[in-house]
Amino acid sequence: MPRPMHGPTSTQPALDAAIRHRRDIDGLRALAILPVLLFHAHVPGFSGGYVGVDIFFVISGYLITGIIAREVDEGRFSLARFYERRFRRILPALTLMMLAVLGAAAWLYLPGDLEGVPKSALAATAFASNLWFFADTGYFAGGADTKPLLHTWSLAVEEQFYIGFPILLMLLAHLAPHRRTALVATIAAGSLALCIAMQRDATGFAFYLPPTRAWELLAGALLALGKVAEARARWLREAISWTGVTAIAIAVATYDRGTLFPGMAALLPVAGTAALLHGAPGTSVGRLLALPPLVGIGLLSYSLYLWHWPLIVFTEYATDLPLEGWTRVAVVAAAFLAAFLSWRFVERPFRDPRRVSARAIFTLTAAATVLLCALSLALIAAGPWPSRFAPAVLAQIAGRQDISPARERCHDNFVRGAAPCILGADAPPDALLWGDSHGVELAYALAERARREGRSLIQRTASSCPPVLDHEATDARCAAANRAAFAAIRADPRIRRVYLAAFWGNGDFDNPAFVARLDRTIAALRAEGRDVTIIGPVPPQPFDVPRRLAHLARTGATQGATGVARATVEAHTRRLRTLFVAWQARGVAYIDPIAALCSRSRCAIERDRRPLYFDTHHLSVAGARLVIRARP
Repeated sequence: MPRPMHGPTSTQPALDAAIRHRRDIDGLRALAILPVLLFHAHVPGFSGGYVGVDIFFVISGYLITGIIAREVDEGRFSLARFYERRFRRILPALTLMMLAVLGAAAWLYLPGDLEGVPKSALAATAFASNLWFFADTGYFAGGADTKPLLHTWSLAVEEQFYIGFPILLMLLAHLAPHRRTALVATIAAGSLALCIAMQRDATGFAFYLPPTRAWELLAGALLALGKVAEARARWLREAISWTGVTAIAIAVATYDRGTLFPGMAALLPVAGTAALLHGAPGTSVGRLLALPPLVGIGLLSYSLYLWHWPLIVFTEYATDLPLEGWTRVAVVAAAFLAAFLSWRFVERPFRDPRRVSARAIFTLTAAATVLLCALSLALIAAGPWPSRFAPAVLAQIAGRQDISPARERCHDNFVRGAAPCILGADAPPDALLWGDSHGVELAYALAERARREGRSLIQRTASSCPPVLDHEATDARCAAANRAAFAAIRADPRIRRVYLAAFWGNGDFDNPAFVARLDRTIAALRAEGRDVTIIGPVPPQPFDVPRRLAHLARTGATQGATGVARATVEAHTRRLRTLFVAWQARGVAYIDPIAALCSRSRCAIERDRRPLYFDTHHLSVAGARLVIRARP
């Protein structure tokens, strides 16, 4: 993350403490970047490592506010000089990384994956990538594995913050110099309140956008403004600094992807960082943070942040596997090597005004911006650029489009208030498929069979909503969708058979409470006189299937390609499968995708050179047809 240039010594003690070079802050940067790196590398014990970004925000607010406030108070602050320092610090290394990313993506990425990279590069060039990724995906959402510039969102947040914050401090110096701290504190409190109020918002607003992130930078800013009383007692400083380390460690070790973040949870790493910035000097913690290994990592932290994520993304993309074992070690080592080279040959020279003048840095910034925009626009114009690959490769990646033609029209239509979708022949429906997104292609395959028999069926599917009454999902729409589906079944006596389909194979549903609710749902349907057919677990694969097959096709090795071990799928669904047998004994029909797709040892991912999935766990139409042939 960005570390500002240090200005000359201040005559004000409080602000002097904010800008004086402190080796312990370099070490604190190491405590920020290492959890981020290890979290992204899937190292156990660092499930909350993403809070390292919040640590960087606080450090940035502390150091940069110290410089701005000192120069404003001395009447010599210049926006041009401020942005010169920012450009020196950020642009050279960022430009090099982005050029490398665009080149690597153009060589490696398949059609369907490439197109988003130049668009995100264009956004990152304008320091608007947080806006792009807010509109495009969530930080923890699927698809992040093909976004090598996802990490630039935090740089965009900082730069957007520093567009207005220096101007605010300048205005306050002229209009309300004695209320500066109070007004900054008020803005910080408002930002924190908004962040907490939106912590359950699923759009990503609280995660990506400055209004809900500003309080983290302002927490450091308030320290830099010197209004927090200094702890003079040695024991108290020791307690404050060790409390800060503990707070950060707890967040790193106990938070995970399911933690509501930011919001209340962000208070822990932010407060811990503030405690270390305020209390660490002269303490045992301060001496630990000032140790040469941590200081060295801290000096590399910005370049390490820039390079680690693209290296991880490209490696996982090329291997179709998450980092593990020696691959993980190699990628982490490569990230450190790239960071050192970037720091030594890019960061340091450009930060030295004796080597690169102010005029040169602005000229080079303009040139880099034009170059990145031109390359990004050229790649955007090229689109998927299929001519890079042989027809056999393109045939496999085309499996991503082997989806139900009715998916867009029929899936999640309850949320849109649309009428239920009827598929099959032009006849009154006598069956209904109730499920989550796994049911979409299965409904289409069932409808093909129904059409041949002169019948039709209704599709009622909602994303991430298993067909289970009283299922406590995080999305409240599921309860409403399931109640409506059951009510529609009760109200239509023509519906004689109900198919239940869901992502049973993910392991989350193989627990007693969920199974009991599913059992009650089946009983309720049968009490209404309906025949019930359960479509069992679809084996989830550890990779994107069309991408994996396309990679294999580049070397002509698709023949005999297989996926997950059958034993792995059965282990994740043991309780459910035991009850499927019991339900069958009570007259419930069962279609078993495991039996249809798996041999004794492993599960298939292609048949007749066609992918059986269109991603990692959703069956393609080809896969759904194969499963439906196994009807009871």
